[in-house]
Parts: sequence; structure tokens; C-alpha cells
Amino acid sequence: MFINLHMKKSLIISTSTDLVRIAPEKIICITSDGNYSNLIQTDNQTRLITYQLGQIEKMISTQLGSEGKCFIRIGKSLIINRSYIYYINIPNQKLILSDAEKFIHTVSASKEALRQLKELIEKEANL
Repeated sequence: MFINLHMKKSLIISTSTDLVRIAPEKIICITSDGNYSNLIQTDNQTRLITYQLGQIEKMISTQLGSEGKCFIRIGKSLIINRSYIYYINIPNQKLILSDAEKFIHTVSASKEALRQLKELIEKEANL
């Protein structure tokens, strides 16, 4: 049996019928879809998950610990991987998540949520 002690943490989402095991850096964002959520991956695949966003937020915190800090909840319907924040446009309620190479994903968020996100990033960058 092979055990890798240096393996990075993965987020594991298990339901009665399936299990998803994914590295945090492979997650672009997670969007709310009623009682479900959509996990959008860096390979442009979208996976429907039978959990609400709040439940997934708890899973991230519990399973990933400090590695989960790369995720941030934006408003009521969106969790993003802050590593991929590329462009924020408050008036158009537009947030672009990208690695500037392989993928680009655009989401909508409230003006207030985007304003708070912009301020957080500016504060972290000491602007």
C-alpha cells in the first residue's frame, strides 16, 4: 500500500451516490443553484453537488483548514478561489476568474459584494 505523507489536502464531497475528491487549486468557484451547488473546475468542467453553499463552506473549513483560506464567500450565491481573481467591474456586476493561461470564467455578483471584495484585495496589497 502506497501512502504519500506529503500529499496536499483535497476537498472531499461525498453523497449517497457519489464522491468528489478535488485539490483546492483545481476549483475556480462554487455557485449556488437552489438546494444544490455547481463546482466549476479549472478544466472547465462543472459538477453538480447535492449540497447548499453553506454546507460546502463548512466542508472547506473543516477539511482544508488553513489551506481553505484561498476560498472566499461572495454574497449569498458564490464561493470563489481568490487565487483566480483577475478582474472586478463593480458597475457591471462582473467578476472574471482566470489563471491568465488556460481558463477564464465570468460570474455575476452584487455591486456591494464586489465592492467589498475589491476593498479586501486593495487592503491586502496595501494600496
